[in-house]
Amino acid sequence: MSKSKSPVSKPTQLISAGRDKKYTHGVVNPPVQRASTVLFDTVAEKTQATINRANKALFYGRRGTQTHFAFQDAMVELEGGFGCALYPCGTAAISNAILSFVEAGDHILMVDTCYEPTRDFCNTMLKRLGVETTYYAPTIGEEISELIQPNTKILFLESPGSVTMEVQNVPLLAEIAHNNDMIVMLDNTWSAGLHFSPFDYGVDISIQAATKYIVGHSDVMLGTAIATEAYWEQLRENSYLMGQCISPDDAYLGLRGIRTLDLRLKQHQQSSLAVAKWLQARPEVDHVRHPALETCPGHEYFARDFTGGNGLFSFVMKSQNSKATTALLDGMELFGMGYSWGGYESLILANEPRSFNSLRTVANPNFTGTLFRIHTGLENVDDLIKDLENGFARYNAVLNAQ
Repeated sequence: MSKSKSPVSKPTQLISAGRDKKYTHGVVNPPVQRASTVLFDTVAEKTQATINRANKALFYGRRGTQTHFAFQDAMVELEGGFGCALYPCGTAAISNAILSFVEAGDHILMVDTCYEPTRDFCNTMLKRLGVETTYYAPTIGEEISELIQPNTKILFLESPGSVTMEVQNVPLLAEIAHNNDMIVMLDNTWSAGLHFSPFDYGVDISIQAATKYIVGHSDVMLGTAIATEAYWEQLRENSYLMGQCISPDDAYLGLRGIRTLDLRLKQHQQSSLAVAKWLQARPEVDHVRHPALETCPGHEYFARDFTGGNGLFSFVMKSQNSKATTALLDGMELFGMGYSWGGYESLILANEPRSFNSLRTVANPNFTGTLFRIHTGLENVDDLIKDLENGFARYNAVLNAQ
């Protein structure tokens, strides 16, 4: 499909993203091209492919096939930036993006509410390589200047933050980082690249666990990192040297997910807000941490910088009782207990406040009740609310029996 010459909205753009005729050859979807070895008829062809091996020329399977190239183009159309590197999961995208730019003796600033495997990577791998990490509060503003050292190389953001959902003041933090010659990286998975445009707010490298909303069906592990032109070559080549590549079948499924991304997120958002507002009225709930609601830390930045939300948020109970929490969780029919999110199914997990104390250094929660994180899927929202209502009944039955 040829690209439209007239400006179109983002939802329309997603339908045609990555569908250049050089990839589709006239069919609707870019075919899945599986390859390790690429054969050349002449020395001249091989020489030309070698020269252009990093510029979407068929050279060797690990450099990518036309299926990979189509997905990379689509992700750049979605988020912006200059080039997209592909990884076998979101954690690989995070760790390899960082490793592509640090060396022994460097220092990075990592948001304290980062994804748990990101923290583990910093505390183990980076530490072993001689790279120091300082964790900062997600609500920090200009005070972050006090944490910057002469050897600080990277400012890493995740907004909203994992589990507790704090929204960061990205443009302010990015400006301060750039004034100190730092690279700004963002875990942009929550917005799926659709509801927050990272490169409009000073981000240099935007990372996603495309496993989540990009794929959208809980059946593929996939990661992406998109860089500005200034950082693209270093990210691309260092990731290649570390052996990063993905299956063309997974790239195809990422492309397929992009086509329905806008519609899915609209439904996820609509349902999650309905559930969140229902939860706000429950007497057992202390507060709801949904970025679109004023009760979420950093809501003002969400209202200023984001164009929409999704299905992932948290709510905090007024108390904690392990038996009552277990009773609520064990009887859920529609909300499954499982890690990850972003698929069509609803999920629920519980976190006790004490569990954060061993994971965070400066952003420990200021609440005492159990936190439930839920992903609101694509089921009928009335059915989801009924499932939660039954869960609260089991929760209260345990409390009342004690």
